[in-house]
Amino acid sequence: MPEGPNLVMLKELLLPFKGRRVTGASGYAQHVDPSRLKGNTLKDIKTWGKHLLLVFEDFSLRVHMGLFGSYRINQPVKKNAALHLQFGEDEVNFSIVKVQVIEEPLNKIYDWSADIMSPKWDAEKAIGKLKEKPKLMICDALLNQDIFAGSGNMIKNEALFRARIHPESLCGKIPAQQLANLATEVVKFSKIFLKYGKIHEVGEHLQAYGQEICPRNHIPFHKGETGKTKRSSFYCEKCQILYQ
Repeated sequence: MPEGPNLVMLKELLLPFKGRRVTGASGYAQHVDPSRLKGNTLKDIKTWGKHLLLVFEDFSLRVHMGLFGSYRINQPVKKNAALHLQFGEDEVNFSIVKVQVIEEPLNKIYDWSADIMSPKWDAEKAIGKLKEKPKLMICDALLNQDIFAGSGNMIKNEALFRARIHPESLCGKIPAQQLANLATEVVKFSKIFLKYGKIHEVGEHLQAYGQEICPRNHIPFHKGETGKTKRSSFYCEKCQILYQ
């Protein structure tokens, strides 16, 4: 599933459409009226976590890519798209995505301080939420979009390894300084993800996710499904401390 940096990359690819008028719209997405889109101007493009937000005059479209979602810019799709937007001779197609119309102002819907990719990200607020869930495993907390919007399994694994925290540690047992370090590492790796994702070189900067050997201790990583989310974790049992 795409993570926050992937959505920011998509946003940047779509920026040339900002300020342009929709000349045609179609798609099988439920609750989206193509006639409402046609003639409307795309005022802005935002992201929150794993949501792409297309902002129009008096409403917005939330596009969630999910596990299998894809997009095409100025490329035809083999089957009818979930959302097709035509801008003169240019077009954008989203396939196998969830699309929702948002009538309210986005500032009333979204807490931008929870978005790890946002300039308004608030680490102290995230740490406070972790302390409110003392029995939650940190591997699950890092996938909780109300706490770390935009964090996915890659960011989870990399941040935990860099902060030297075992994925099955309980939030309430992790020292305050380590929680602060973890929040820092989440944002630091997200920036690495964004920078090198643009040139398809993220893999060269992974220290834990999908790796076989711990680069610190040169011993095999342990790989297993952790937490209630049962997502894959790659961790070193020597340098990542288990707080329980």
